[in-house]
Amino acid sequence: MDPIIFHIDVNSAFLSWTALEKLEQGETVDLREIPSIIGGDQSKRHGIVLAKSTSAKKYGIQTGEPVVNAFRKCPTLTMAPPNHTMYRERSRKLMEYLASICPEIEQVSIDECYMNFTPIAHRYSNYMEGALEIKNSIRDKFHFTVNIGISDRKVLAKMASDFRKPDLVHTLFSYEIEEKMWPLTVDNLFMCGTSSVETLRKLEIITIGDLAKANPQILSSHLKSHGITLWEFANGHDSSKVEPIPTQAKGIGNSTTVQQDIETGEDAYPVLMELAESVGRRLRKENQLAGMVSCEIKYNTFQSVSHQTTLSTATDSTTLIYETARHLFNELWDGTPIRLLGIRTSKLCDVSEPVQLSLFDMIPPEASATTGKKESVTMHTPRRQKQEKLDKALDKIKNKYGKDAIVRGSLLTPNPKKK
Repeated sequence: MDPIIFHIDVNSAFLSWTALEKLEQGETVDLREIPSIIGGDQSKRHGIVLAKSTSAKKYGIQTGEPVVNAFRKCPTLTMAPPNHTMYRERSRKLMEYLASICPEIEQVSIDECYMNFTPIAHRYSNYMEGALEIKNSIRDKFHFTVNIGISDRKVLAKMASDFRKPDLVHTLFSYEIEEKMWPLTVDNLFMCGTSSVETLRKLEIITIGDLAKANPQILSSHLKSHGITLWEFANGHDSSKVEPIPTQAKGIGNSTTVQQDIETGEDAYPVLMELAESVGRRLRKENQLAGMVSCEIKYNTFQSVSHQTTLSTATDSTTLIYETARHLFNELWDGTPIRLLGIRTSKLCDVSEPVQLSLFDMIPPEASATTGKKESVTMHTPRRQKQEKLDKALDKIKNKYGKDAIVRGSLLTPNPKKK
């Protein structure tokens, strides 16, 4: 029996939550009812549009476009700055509420999650009644709205929740893809970013149906493994399950939303270095070593992708975490402008536990040059010992004088060159 999966997505989350916050503080105008956006610097009108109201959308304003462009389209536009601390708190309350309805919740971003409806289906006459009841209860309890997509596949539930908004429920089961999904243009497909869309158009692939019927080998030759992923999604292939994250899951990570879209690797690397410093410092503070590193990218299309790798030796080294994350980034990024970057470490172990060294830790750096082994995967023992001393020295200075007391030279230049 196929599962029934819900994808629950807050409608224009940042704008809705900011509007509620302002109303609670005594504001009389609801940002959701006027042309408004959540964006960057109010005085300089810098940054990008993070969220928009329905009436702002009527002016052609798009999420992810520069704020200055949005004001050209609508000079009377109202803009409010983001408040990520408040967003996280409202997100936490929403997810706790949903988990009280059904414990099988997989949160995939601050404003969206999957729910395995199957275990609680017996409470309702059918899945549509259940979705409508959950959707309406969120509106009544929290005073913002969500869309719910329903399917037997996660990727299709995600697609369904992106159909017409707001405050609606849509289905997209496997047997409905030819009718409901294939006529849509490929830019509507989950994980099909700007760069991929342009490549597909050059191949005369315009609709999702065109993509579903395309030759996978041709797609692979132009888009590598991502082309196969898009082909599978276009055909509704997705065997992944809703995976609730247990409270005891161990991992240390950090992410940041950038003020302006990142469009080059040279702009991304300093951000990755800052994240690696933060993650490495937390690992060392908690006396933990990480055996796995993952890199997350969220594009300005709001699509998220991630890639991970297992380290040959567990580490808390800022440099090794950075080098690994940078390597993952280079493999993962498809050229679409980026609005969020993240690094996460997992498979943690205590520093007191024995660490198994690899063969490459036993030989000097000059000898390993002929092996072809990448140093983004491991570090030689002499280098590791030197790095450990440097990390500890930096931690000591920052703990005493603040995190900005000392800055790596690579972070002083706006566009560090790739080594």
